[in-house]
Amino acid sequence: MQKKTAPVLASLATALLFICAPVSATVVLVKTSLGNFEVNLFDQTTPATVNNFLAYVKNGSYQNTVFHRSVKGFVLQGGGFRFSGDNNAPFVAVPQLAAITNEPKLSNVRGTIAMAKVSGNPNSATNQWFINLSDNSANLDLQNGGFTVFGQVTGTGMEIIDSISNLPNNLNTNYPEVPLRNYTAADGTAKTPVTSNNLVMIESITVINAEVNTASGLNPKTNTLITSTPASGSGGSSGGSLGWFSLLAGALLVWRRRSC
Repeated sequence: MQKKTAPVLASLATALLFICAPVSATVVLVKTSLGNFEVNLFDQTTPATVNNFLAYVKNGSYQNTVFHRSVKGFVLQGGGFRFSGDNNAPFVAVPQLAAITNEPKLSNVRGTIAMAKVSGNPNSATNQWFINLSDNSANLDLQNGGFTVFGQVTGTGMEIIDSISNLPNNLNTNYPEVPLRNYTAADGTAKTPVTSNNLVMIESITVINAEVNTASGLNPKTNTLITSTPASGSGGSSGGSLGWFSLLAGALLVWRRRSC
């Protein structure tokens, strides 16, 4: 009897250790064509969102994607598209996994990374994310059920983010809100084709640290607005969306995601 139960007890003990093990506070490295930056993910606070993001990271979905939306002083957005090389239909959508449940626990202050989603649907986030360029908490912490902050840019990373957001984003009518580099107003007037060298590419996102205590020195701000009573009519999204995709083929409309 003891010989039969011993392996079972050992298996149960192993399972309990696995269940009780602390969640790692993952750090990822984002390599871009304008420099690299690190993001510390809040695994323990927003586990579903971090697991979703890491699923895209681990299957290579973010490799060779682009920053497709930049609004100075507001957000820099990526994760959803690759460059097609065709200036009439320049972007191809990255395949999406199932949408996830919203986790609006932390505040959308400068330097945080949050999930984009469809207007009027709090639980619609998939692969697109944005980095807050300023304190957007008054707008984004409550809007559309609150936008889930799941990590924070660390070190000197915001210098890279700011350099990208400072690029012009209105030089080519086929690329509204897309940050363009090595591209001038004269190029836009002449309708010079945009190439991958003009876009800010996200070359890769990789996990560089999965230690448990990597976020111990960070003090993310709590989203206190989400527990407040919303004003009448505030449940939707009043900010700008990726409306420029309506300029492309109608099928692209199903891929739109709001970040504000």
